[in-house]
Amino acid sequence: MRRSLILDVVVRLVFHSALLLGLFLLFTGHNRPGGGFVGGLVVGAAIALRYVAGGIDEVRATLPTRPWTLLGSGLATATITALVPLIFGRQLMEHAKLDAHLGALGSFHLNTALFFDIGVAQVVVGMVLLLLVAFGERLPLFGAPWLLKEDRP
Repeated sequence: MRRSLILDVVVRLVFHSALLLGLFLLFTGHNRPGGGFVGGLVVGAAIALRYVAGGIDEVRATLPTRPWTLLGSGLATATITALVPLIFGRQLMEHAKLDAHLGALGSFHLNTALFFDIGVAQVVVGMVLLLLVAFGERLPLFGAPWLLKEDRP
């Protein structure tokens, strides 16, 4: 299959901007519209653009981790973040915040909801990668149970 030069160039131009937008939505999502789900969808869409331009090999070169590893680590991160307050006698999914002044660097605000959002984003990106791998793999012709004997070459 021939690759489109225009599509390759456009995807290379848009990909990094889409990743930055996804990270922006992830990090500002607790106080503004966005969050882990929306940030993960934007990053997943950027990876899907790579799939359209170059196929599954381009996606694997972009993100060499296995999709189920990313999905599982995101699920673990979100679950642990939700359960940790129970250890300290708090309610499930209760979040803490840290405000600090860093002198000349300005002020710093951290909410533990960010870690939950990071886990959700990992789950969304992992799921998008699973779908792309499922669409991009070549199916074996022989030994596939859904093929009848007369359908085989």
